[in-house]
Amino acid sequence: MAKYLTAIVERDGEGYVALCPEVDVASQGQSVAEARNNLAEAVALFFDTASDEEINRRMCEEVYVTQIEVAVA
Repeated sequence: MAKYLTAIVERDGEGYVALCPEVDVASQGQSVAEARNNLAEAVALFFDTASDEEINRRMCEEVYVTQIEVAVA
């Protein structure tokens, strides 16, 4: 069964960090594609190894990615 989850990728120094907020799993890579692929592997491993209780506790069904406006001095 396939499940579509969110991947947020941001630059971190020389590489990239990727986060899946639905299950609070992160990974990294030297490119956006590598970070995304590593995150997919880490999330799949989480689902393969975590107990049902852990998955239910961490699984967030609603994630909203949006922008906010903040005054900066």
